[in-house]
Amino acid sequence: MITILSPAKKLDKNTDREIPNTTIPDFLDESQELVEELRKLSPDDISALMNVSRSIAVLNYERYARWHTPFTSENAQPAVFLFDGQVYQGLQADKLKDEDLQFGQEHLRILSGLYGLLRPLDLIQPYRLEMGTKVSNPRGDDLYTFWGDRLTQAINESLQQHTHKVLLNLASNEYYKAVKEEKLDGEVITPVFKEKKGDQYKTVAVYAKKARGLMSHFILRNHIGDPEAIQSFDEEGYVFSPQQSSQKKWVFVR
Repeated sequence: MITILSPAKKLDKNTDREIPNTTIPDFLDESQELVEELRKLSPDDISALMNVSRSIAVLNYERYARWHTPFTSENAQPAVFLFDGQVYQGLQADKLKDEDLQFGQEHLRILSGLYGLLRPLDLIQPYRLEMGTKVSNPRGDDLYTFWGDRLTQAINESLQQHTHKVLLNLASNEYYKAVKEEKLDGEVITPVFKEKKGDQYKTVAVYAKKARGLMSHFILRNHIGDPEAIQSFDEEGYVFSPQQSSQKKWVFVR
């Protein structure tokens, strides 16, 4: 079983934990291609392309200018520690043991507009490039075209090494669109998280994002490779609801 997550816009560069056995992203050559295209843009271009403030545009203009290989522990950080959005606040990488993180190397992937597909301990340099960004590149007019079938093929290669050929989709719709579900060599399960509001259960985005991280933490901490074991997920009051679930959509409520 492989779990997929989205990255985060918010980054944390203050992690001082020493992590053994860091790795290099598999698609770094493709990342270099994209950076070369992004370096052609001015801060105003970036602001318009990404719909961000000028200060954020300047920050990322400077990031692309500084971006360089080879990646080392001196100029890059493991992805799971650099990302710091709501999902990663739920994932709590700093509370995971080294052996949990190593389990994640085989069982967790992070989709990325710039890096394609990341393992938790892949070294990356700071960036901002959402998968839905319509940036022109040598392969087309957006990142979905740029990555094509590459990410799906990489996931399939990883799934072949697992007993349970299941993709647990904890990514956002924007990022999951980069995966060609019809070409996956396995089953897809998408957890959904709902809060009780009056007499109904509803998805609240801010809570759902953190819950995706909480479930990822639960999987890594307990070294879960069998999807059925996920139904025992009970972090922060969530419980599995078989009545609201289907074969491909598993609902957790609180």
